[in-house]
Amino acid sequence: MLASPEPKGLVPFTKESFELIKQHIAKTHNEEHEEDLKPNPDLEVGKELPFIYGNLSQGMVSEPLEDVDPYYYKKKNTFIVLNKNRTIFRFNAASILCTLSPFNCIRGTTIKVLAHPYPFLVLLDCIFMSLTNLPKWRPVLENTLLGIYTFEILVKLFARGVWAGSFSFLGDPWNWLDFSVTVFEVIIRYSPLNFIPMLQTARTLRILKIIPLNQGLKSLAGVLTHCLKKLIGVIILTLFFLSVFSLIGMGLFMGNLKHKCFRWPQENENETLHNKTGNPYYIRETENFYYLEGERYALLCGNRTDAGQCPEGYVCVKAGINPDHGFTNFDSFGWALFALFRLMAQDYPEVLYHQILYASGKVYMIFFVVVSFWFSFYMASLFLGILAMAYEEEKQRVGQTSKKIEPKFQQTGKELQEGNETDKAKTIQIEMKKRSPTSTDTSLDVLEDATLRHKEELEKSKKICPLYWYKFATTFLIWNCSPCWSKLKEFVHRIVMAPFTDLFLIICIILNICFLALERYPMSKSTNNLLNVGNLVFIGIFTAEMIFKIIAMHPYGYFQVGWNIFDSVIVFHGLTELCLANVEGMALFRLFRMLRIFKLGKYWPTFQILMRSLSNAWVTLRNLVLLLFTFMFFSAAFGMRLFGQNYEEFVCHIDKNCQLPRWHMHDFFHSYLNVFRILCGEWVETLWDCMEVAGQSWCIPFYLMVILIGNLLFFYIFLENCSFSSCKDVTAEENNEAKNLQLAVARIKKGINYVLLKILCKKQNVPKDTMDHVNEVYVKEDISDHTISELSNAQDLLKDKEKSSGTEKNTTENESQSLIPSPSVSETVPIASGESDIENPDNKEIQSKSGDGDSKEKIKQSSSSECSTVDIALSEEEEMFYGSERSKHPKNGCGRGSSLGQTSGASKKGKIWQNIRKTCCKIVENNWFKCFIGLVTLLSTGTLAFEDIYIDQRKTIKILLEYADMIFTYIFILEMLLKWMAYGFKAYFSNGWYRLDFVVVIVFCLSLIGKTREELKPLISMKFLRPLRVLSQFERMKVVVRALIKTTLPTLNVFLVCLMIWLIFSIMGVDLFAGRFYECIDPTSRERFPSSKVMNKSQCESLLFNESMPWENAKMNFDNVGNGFLSLLQVATFNGWITIMNSAIDSVAVNIQPRFEVNIYTYCYFINFIIFGVFLPLSMLISVIIDNFNKHKIKISSNIFITVKQRKQYRRLKKLMYEDSQRPVPRPRNKLQGFIFDLVTSQVFNVIVMVLICFQAIAMMIDTDGQSLEMYIALYWINSIFVMLYTMECILKLIALRCFYFTIVWNIFDFMVVIFSITGLCLPMTVGSYLVSPSFVQLILLSRIIHMLRLGKGPKVFHNLMLPLMLSLPALLNIILLIFLVMFIYAIFGMYNFAYVKKEAGINDVSNFETFGSSMLCLFQVAIFAGWDGMLDAIFNSKWSDCDPDKINPGTQVRGDCGNPSVGIFYFVSYILISWLIIVNMYIVVVMEFLNIASKKKNKTLSEDDFRKFFQVWKRFDPDRTQYIDSSKLSDFAAALDPPLFMAKPNKGQLIALDLPMAVGDRIHCLDILLAFTKRVMGQDVRMEKLLSEIESGFLLANPFKITCEPITTTLKRKQEAVSATIIQRAYKNYRLRRNDKNTSHIHMIDDDRDVHATKEGAYFDKAKEKSPIQSQI
Repeated sequence: MLASPEPKGLVPFTKESFELIKQHIAKTHNEEHEEDLKPNPDLEVGKELPFIYGNLSQGMVSEPLEDVDPYYYKKKNTFIVLNKNRTIFRFNAASILCTLSPFNCIRGTTIKVLAHPYPFLVLLDCIFMSLTNLPKWRPVLENTLLGIYTFEILVKLFARGVWAGSFSFLGDPWNWLDFSVTVFEVIIRYSPLNFIPMLQTARTLRILKIIPLNQGLKSLAGVLTHCLKKLIGVIILTLFFLSVFSLIGMGLFMGNLKHKCFRWPQENENETLHNKTGNPYYIRETENFYYLEGERYALLCGNRTDAGQCPEGYVCVKAGINPDHGFTNFDSFGWALFALFRLMAQDYPEVLYHQILYASGKVYMIFFVVVSFWFSFYMASLFLGILAMAYEEEKQRVGQTSKKIEPKFQQTGKELQEGNETDKAKTIQIEMKKRSPTSTDTSLDVLEDATLRHKEELEKSKKICPLYWYKFATTFLIWNCSPCWSKLKEFVHRIVMAPFTDLFLIICIILNICFLALERYPMSKSTNNLLNVGNLVFIGIFTAEMIFKIIAMHPYGYFQVGWNIFDSVIVFHGLTELCLANVEGMALFRLFRMLRIFKLGKYWPTFQILMRSLSNAWVTLRNLVLLLFTFMFFSAAFGMRLFGQNYEEFVCHIDKNCQLPRWHMHDFFHSYLNVFRILCGEWVETLWDCMEVAGQSWCIPFYLMVILIGNLLFFYIFLENCSFSSCKDVTAEENNEAKNLQLAVARIKKGINYVLLKILCKKQNVPKDTMDHVNEVYVKEDISDHTISELSNAQDLLKDKEKSSGTEKNTTENESQSLIPSPSVSETVPIASGESDIENPDNKEIQSKSGDGDSKEKIKQSSSSECSTVDIALSEEEEMFYGSERSKHPKNGCGRGSSLGQTSGASKKGKIWQNIRKTCCKIVENNWFKCFIGLVTLLSTGTLAFEDIYIDQRKTIKILLEYADMIFTYIFILEMLLKWMAYGFKAYFSNGWYRLDFVVVIVFCLSLIGKTREELKPLISMKFLRPLRVLSQFERMKVVVRALIKTTLPTLNVFLVCLMIWLIFSIMGVDLFAGRFYECIDPTSRERFPSSKVMNKSQCESLLFNESMPWENAKMNFDNVGNGFLSLLQVATFNGWITIMNSAIDSVAVNIQPRFEVNIYTYCYFINFIIFGVFLPLSMLISVIIDNFNKHKIKISSNIFITVKQRKQYRRLKKLMYEDSQRPVPRPRNKLQGFIFDLVTSQVFNVIVMVLICFQAIAMMIDTDGQSLEMYIALYWINSIFVMLYTMECILKLIALRCFYFTIVWNIFDFMVVIFSITGLCLPMTVGSYLVSPSFVQLILLSRIIHMLRLGKGPKVFHNLMLPLMLSLPALLNIILLIFLVMFIYAIFGMYNFAYVKKEAGINDVSNFETFGSSMLCLFQVAIFAGWDGMLDAIFNSKWSDCDPDKINPGTQVRGDCGNPSVGIFYFVSYILISWLIIVNMYIVVVMEFLNIASKKKNKTLSEDDFRKFFQVWKRFDPDRTQYIDSSKLSDFAAALDPPLFMAKPNKGQLIALDLPMAVGDRIHCLDILLAFTKRVMGQDVRMEKLLSEIESGFLLANPFKITCEPITTTLKRKQEAVSATIIQRAYKNYRLRRNDKNTSHIHMIDDDRDVHATKEGAYFDKAKEKSPIQSQI
């Protein structure tokens, strides 16, 4: 409810009004019922006062006025002040705690000052704080600003008062911040003691003053604070899981990262041993550790067989420090938590993977897979889901507010507009009379038309420019000189507006883009000349286009169109570039050529819609972007002030040459870049440097602040951008060029068809009027009616056009040609209805018309046999019907139809052929045959995993695999032949899945052929396609593939737009960096020569001390557009992007040696790409995928990633999640057992157990590596105590529950924990601690912490947050199966192509393609975008200088260790795109499930779970199942229910008002209570009657033996009868007392009071009876 609907005008705030406010507040305090007023959101502080409150006179500016918001005026005792911009400032009028009177002259003056803020002072201070080299007049400026801020605080104190309410000085938290910062600054400036140097950084908090100065930022900060409150549950759950996994990591990896390869000294060896690699850092630890080439830290190793092994002569020992400056380890809880947080944020996870796998073994990859899935996927999905929910709530709140307020403003605005329009109409009529005095008899219609035209002109002139500019334009820019010129203009207009002209222009644009993309380095002179000539030609064409359009449209009309203005800018740029071609320093001018690519947008509706949606989004996003920029600016300045001096003093700790690294915070620009890098997810390396120079106590809090707040802002911007990028309400305006292009293409198609028909000597079957209609459709298709999803879905548009042109196709054929058949229960093959054995009485009419081709769409059941593999589009109701029909007629339709040729039914041969086909059909449709084929498919797929580099050494396995391949091939060929016989060629090849099977069979055959000859051996590598057959064999795979196609194919148009943006950045990169990444490298140390020694390429080649000094290019460069795309992909995935940026920053010119950070502002190129090339396209793609997901989900009313069977499982899973499935255990009769039973089943006992579990986890956190013996013994006894306590719990439950103990799964789990814990404690005493790890008992005990997630045991917020994962588990499992299949295929492909690649960069002993397990490990890394740049870097070694093509690989005939760059690029890019699309859909499934649960809770709806909970509570109150409960129990029953049926006590009045029918004995029936409670929750909902009927019918079906008793009264009547009887009895009693005893007058008074009370009660229930039960929510 908003404030008073009648807005009052502006009234000065006087003493009289002040007294009236006081009297009104005092009066409302005395009244029992206060007005339900709420603040008006349009009258908040900082907003502009709406014009409906009247004009603001000059005398009212900066003067106290009565508050126009009734909420504050009547309740808060406030007044307002307006400045010239009508901005609202609100003040408390009360004089409390040093607050002056509102009429005091001092307070009035300070209020006037406060009403005119000066934000430029804050901006000046921000600029001053970002400077590193401060000027000499720094103290003067600092003192001046400090004086201004102190004066501002004093002004606020006088104007607002110290404390007088929420609008006083202390009522605003931002004032507290200002006051604190000013006090700190005064202390630092004028205190003689410099004891708190860190307080100097507090001054940077003043940057945050920008937020309260902007009302949009201030309200947005409040929204984000509200989001943080909602995120508290997720934050607690995240910390819980981080702690649990940290403890598990401590138990598994404590001390392992100190294991290194140590050089074991030989006999008679006295000399000092040095490392052969010459690593300069190994002296820090010991000279006898082994280092890999170029590595800073010693090689890690482990004692397990699958861990890293030391080279010959070295042994694995535990010595030295941990890697990464000692910061990466699991030696204590703090560092383990830090490592887990790093894994959660996915910052260089591949490095931590390799370190752990080297030190502990590859089997522990399972730990990292679980951690990555849980944190990077699920917890991130929860964060996104809650933020999306909060965003939707805020959106709905704003929408509801605007709906309530807009009508008032619109009405007032219309009145003002109507008044202005009438005045304008009068003036126009007067002017027309003056111009034509003779035409006094002009009709009113002409006057009205002229008035309307003049109104439109005036509105346009107001919007664009003044009227005299229009006079100038009509005089000089509209060319109607002579008739000859008009004819020329018409002729040119026909040419320019012709469809083929636009087709020619778009071909020129595409050719120009190709010419721009052809630039590369090095480039021959001929190619360079060709590109220059092409540039001149295209400039000429675009210039001619502009000139001709100006002639045809006049300059005035030409420049009215936005695209024409853009074209003219491109032409002027091209001409200017030609004029300035020989001027030095104009190289950057060439970058503006990229604007020509945007000319495609004129002919591309999707591009126009995206641009419009982004422009609309910017209006809303500008405050968010400004807030993010403010936070980044503050973080950069804060970091520079906090750590800048430390980087300068302790730089030698992080660099051997004592030079500042690339990423530091010594100056503002580098600090800002560092903050940007942290927000991109790359922070751990810079954090290590920060902790080395400044310590952990300040660096870790600072980085946590930037990561958490920055990601919150980033995710919120992402969600808001996604909501606007969906373009649901954005349409493309009509564009003649796009229509002309479609018309030209249609005419070309028509001409080609005509020519082909003439050549083939056939008559044209398509009528002329049909083709004309098609052309009209192409022209008249209204593009403005389509949104992004519709325009991007090419298939839907094509179907619409085909339908509109009258061309109808068979639904069966259409669906069988794609991999997206409709979700039918079984698969059928199309057989002519006249030949089918199926007799369907419902389709006689259809069967009689089966010969007509136009009736094919209507055929459903009669046009298919039971053996069909083509899915027919059926609705869910039809699907259920036909599914039951098919079950009644099993396998009767395999028959008569033959696609090989028509055979006579009377012919004996025909019958034999028919019987053969029926037999084949029965075989292929048999369930056992399908299971056998599925098993063979899995076996044939699994055998590929054994073909690794060791297959030649395992000859037996190799021979078995060869025979298995032959057997599998013959089986699949036989299956294919059987299906050909059963279905026929046409039916078989019309199904997409069978076509896929046919391709796989061809692959099998080719692999067998490849084994016969040496020259055909490459065919064997096609085996990696064999697992594709799994897709067609399993329904879960099919469902996921169909769903992915449905959600991703419509994004093709948007993907092309994103590709165009990337093309622009790639071409810009080629112009900026082509040929500039070359450098002169020392071949021994692989480091770049300093530019002081080598200046350019010629000096590098002329160095005397090395004959072949390499002038090498970076592997990732911008020498051509293709390399540019690959480099940008690495930047987009944040893999290898630091190396690429370093090369760009150091680049000088072509053939010039790079210098350190000589071109530092090139960072702007990469920052812009990350914003406009990664963030915006990503949000656009994901928004379209979400739209398609929701669209298809609405169609089937379920998740599109699950099968029909899984939908039933989904409902069962939902039941399990909402209720405790365990049966109640009967209480034992024995007193002692009963007492123990009550104890172990009580809530207190459960709480005690949970506390014990938490204490046990806390005890584990104390454990550290290398702790003292005393601490070890103490922890041992602590674990023993917990084991004893858990054993006691187990014994007590066994005594209380008896044999029922083992019927509960959780009890079995606890029992196993106790058994293993006791075993773990006793075994070390007998066999020693070598077989049993000391942490074994701790990990076993820790497993009990899973009880925290149980329903009814742990916190309810944990259960609510785990619910989306559990409910989306079936869909997630299906998607994970597809991900595993994709990883399997790519792992086999990698084993065939990259198994022998030289081990360097990202390919090492752990991550390689030698075996199937190692390949899967590599692909897991790539799936989370971790470390694929290093693998590609190793595969790029294809030259003699980088690898050895003749290297002999032991145990195999394959030679060489070189990679294949082109295959590697295709391999990684395709895998990244496919895995990204699948993983994005995984995120969408979980987030949408979360939003679905949240929306159901928010809406006033009752689900199946609510009714289930109702009956669960009913069982407790009606144990005998009589279906009735006593009315006295009704209050307790209502209070025991869960929301929304829950009714808190006291609830007797509400229950009586429900008017429930009562049977004999004051009993109430279950169904009556349920119906009444449902009415109470649903209210006047239109779905209520339907729901009530469904409840009643469902109850009768579930309880056919309903015990019926005729109701004799209701709860309301019974209460009225009781009240009436009480009144009569008391009246009669009073009458008898008055008559018999005159001395008991005081008793009469008491009885009178009771009578009054009873009368009030009766009146209350009379009123309740008048109300309907639905409206009785009292």
